[in-house]
Amino acid sequence: MVNNNELKKALDMLDSELKKKGISRRDALKLAGLGSASFLMGNGTEAQAATVANASEAKGKIVIVGGGLAGIATAAKLSSDLSNPDITVIEPNPISVSYQPGQTLVAAGIWEKSDIVYNTKDFVPNGVKMIKDKVAEFNPEANKVITEGGETISYDFLIVATGLVLDYGQIKGLEGVGHSAEANEKVSTIVGKNGLHSIYYADGAVNTWKGMQELISEAKSGKKLKALYTHPNTPIKCGGAPKKIMYLTNARLHEAGVRDNVDMWFYPNGSKMFGVPEYHEAIVKQFEARNMNWEYKNNLIEVDTENKIATFEKRWFEKGEWDEDLEEYEMIPVSKKVQREYDFMHVTPPMRAPDAVKNSSLAWQRGSASKGGWVELNKETLQHTRYPNVFGIGDVAGIPMGKTGGSARKQYKVLAENLIAAMEGKELASKYAGYTVCPLITDIGKVMLAEFDWSKKPTPSFPLDPTQERYIWWLLKVYLLKPMTVYGMLSGKA
Repeated sequence: MVNNNELKKALDMLDSELKKKGISRRDALKLAGLGSASFLMGNGTEAQAATVANASEAKGKIVIVGGGLAGIATAAKLSSDLSNPDITVIEPNPISVSYQPGQTLVAAGIWEKSDIVYNTKDFVPNGVKMIKDKVAEFNPEANKVITEGGETISYDFLIVATGLVLDYGQIKGLEGVGHSAEANEKVSTIVGKNGLHSIYYADGAVNTWKGMQELISEAKSGKKLKALYTHPNTPIKCGGAPKKIMYLTNARLHEAGVRDNVDMWFYPNGSKMFGVPEYHEAIVKQFEARNMNWEYKNNLIEVDTENKIATFEKRWFEKGEWDEDLEEYEMIPVSKKVQREYDFMHVTPPMRAPDAVKNSSLAWQRGSASKGGWVELNKETLQHTRYPNVFGIGDVAGIPMGKTGGSARKQYKVLAENLIAAMEGKELASKYAGYTVCPLITDIGKVMLAEFDWSKKPTPSFPLDPTQERYIWWLLKVYLLKPMTVYGMLSGKA
C-alpha cells in the first residue's frame, strides 16, 4: 500500500500557492483540463468509479520486460482489469519508477534528488511477480525470453517496456560512459565535472546544479563565459529537456545579476525548435526575448573535456549545377567539423533501444526506426506488427514521437485494453492517437504547456492559447504532475 503522505503534502503546498492567487484547487484543475483532476482533488470516489469495469475472465501468462513507469502502470491496470491475472515483471533496477521528469527541477536547484527517487517494490501491484534481472535475449518465435542470469521465461503475451539507452559513447571523448539512475563510476569520471553536464540521469541532474552554481560564481568574478546546449541526431526522451535546462540556466543567471557575462548557445541537430509550427514560432520568440542564441543542423560528435572544446558536425546545402529538365539547381549536401570552446556545456546524449531489443527480431527491420532498434509496433494499437502476442510501450516503442511520461500515461490504458481483447480473441478497438505533452519550463514560475498529437497541431486540454507561458502550468509541473504520476498512473488510475 503506497503511503500517501507525500501526496497530501504536495496538495497542501499547491493549495497554499493557489490561495495567494485567489484560486481554488478545484477551479485550477478544471482550468488545466486534467482528466485525473478528481484524483488530485482528493475525491477518491469519482476516480475509483472511473476505473470500475467488469473484470475479464481471460487467462494467459503475461510477461512485462521493464518495470519503469510504463511497465508498472500497465501491470497495475491489467491487475485490476483481469479477474485472474498472471503477470511477471522483469526489472533489474530497484528504483526503476523514480520520477525522471523531475530531473530538470533538480538541475535548477528547485528540487532535491530525494524528491524524485522511489523504491519500485512500493508500487508493485498485489499478485504481480517481480524478477530482479535483465533480459539478454528475446525469442518471440518460441514465446520466451532469456535473462542475464540464465533463466528462460516463457509467456503467452509479452509487453516490451525496457526504456532506452543513453548512448553517450557515440560521442568521441565520452566512450565507455554508461547510464544509471544512481551513481555510476564511468559516468562520474567524465560527465558532471569540469563544466560538462547532463540532466538525463539523477546524479547528473545533481551535478548540473553544482555546475550551474560554478558558472554563476565565475560570472560574478567578471569573466565573459560561454554556455552550450546540445540536441543529438537521434530520437530522445522528453524532446524539450535540452531547452528547459537552457531556460533555467538563463533564469538563474538573471537572478544572480550576471546574465550579461554569459553567452548562451543552443546547437540542435535539426532545423526547427519544435516539430509543431505554433510551438516552434513561440520558442523562437522566447529565445529572442531572452537573448539566447541558436544555430541549427549541428550535431555534437566529440568533446575534449580537458581543454573544454566541443566539436560539432555542421551541415548545410550548397547550390550545384542547373538542371534543365527540372529547371532548378541541384542542392548538394555539405558538412564540416566546427570546434567551439565552452565554459559550461549541457550534453543531451544520443539515444537508442537496449542491445537485447535492438538485436532481436522485435526491432524494426527497415526505415529510420531500424537505426535506433525501436520495437516495431502498430502506432495506434501498440501491438507488434509481426508478432500479435507482443506489445510495446514507452520510450522503446517504435512509433512517432511519444517518448514522454505524458505519452505513456495515454498509452498504458490503450495497451491494457488491447491486450485483454487479444486474450479474448476480439478485435483491438482501443487506439492511441499520438498524444504527447511537454511542459516546457521557460522560466522559474513559467511554463508553456505544449500538447500535440500525430497531426502535429496543438491539442490543448482547455481553450487557452497553448503558446503562452503561464503560471498555472508551472503549478501543474511543480506540484501536480509528480503525484499524478506516482500515486495515480502507477496505480493504474490516472
